[in-house]
Amino acid sequence: MTPESLSSPTIYRQLTKLAIVGAFVLAIGALVAPERTWSNLLLVGFYLVTLGLGGALFISLNNVCGASWNICFRRIPEAFSGLLVPTGLALLGVLALRYQQYGWHHHGEGDAGTFWFKELWATPSSWMIRSVAYVVVWILLSRALVAVSRRQDKSGGVGLSILSRRLSAIFLIAYAITFSLASYDWILLLEPMWFSTIWGVYNFAGMVQATLAAMIVLTIFLRKRGPLRNVVTDEHLHDLGKLLLGFSCFWMYIWFSQYMLIWYTNIPEETFYYMARTQGSWGPLMVVNIVLNWVVPFFVLLPRPSKRNETIMVRIAFVVLIGRWVDLYLMIFPSTVGGSPLFGFLEIAGMALLIGVFGRLFFQSFAKAPPVPTGDPLLSESLHYHC
Repeated sequence: MTPESLSSPTIYRQLTKLAIVGAFVLAIGALVAPERTWSNLLLVGFYLVTLGLGGALFISLNNVCGASWNICFRRIPEAFSGLLVPTGLALLGVLALRYQQYGWHHHGEGDAGTFWFKELWATPSSWMIRSVAYVVVWILLSRALVAVSRRQDKSGGVGLSILSRRLSAIFLIAYAITFSLASYDWILLLEPMWFSTIWGVYNFAGMVQATLAAMIVLTIFLRKRGPLRNVVTDEHLHDLGKLLLGFSCFWMYIWFSQYMLIWYTNIPEETFYYMARTQGSWGPLMVVNIVLNWVVPFFVLLPRPSKRNETIMVRIAFVVLIGRWVDLYLMIFPSTVGGSPLFGFLEIAGMALLIGVFGRLFFQSFAKAPPVPTGDPLLSESLHYHC
């Protein structure tokens, strides 16, 4: 099976062209507006890495829980995890371009005083070493998970399912520590004086929400195109819709918890982060963020028929994916570019690069194995799943 068998050659070539054009425009932008270009690259890199990491997380959670409903379309999150090698290395390159950006004294804070640990933590050399360690751990563990799945295609057996469950438990422990720290290191340290005790959880919610949305789009696409026809049913789609609805609410809960506590205590060291994002022209964008990531998914996906309707599910998934971009934009751009929100050729190029690279790498990874894990002993249960 080739990538062309999953999508028409025209679509496949368009994804490649989209990535090339986006990269070309950003290369020009690096000469004209380097800080803005770097901010777009950070957004795209973090978005792609979290989608890859989200695929490995989805597999691990289902393995540990002993869930069987997802097995028939498990190749999709496995293909997501395949993004981690190229996108993880690319993100490290983007971070290396501005690793001094994260240093404490780079921001003119002078003596760290009582914040001595944060100053020590933000030392550029140790920060870069940690960044490399995060990506290496994710790549090794995700590749191990996929490798066991591929072995099971050939030999079958319950023993490999048990091994997958154990590897998944290790991955979840490593993920919980490394992703929380990575989100602090790569995003929060753009504002070194700001504090948030649930920043890692907030980024986890956004990551899972976007991963589920991308899975829904591609599951429906592959069901229509053939590889997953008569494999994925409305029952599977319904459960993916319930998960997307649930994590949209969870994202909103964490967003409000963070905002409400900072607003209520009114400590200047905390409020300045939201002051910059709720005043002036940034304020409407914050409202758009909430509407895209929670209001629309919540009210549209509440009825049961909506979660079983392909058209509605795809549209809501795209809304959430755009909402994830807006969420990351609000995390990064006020800290790096400042002023007013900017949306022009560079941001469009960043979106083009994001879509092109993700689509190309996904189909390339998906085509490396049979579309259904036939060696899994619980496949039959998944194919006849009823929620």
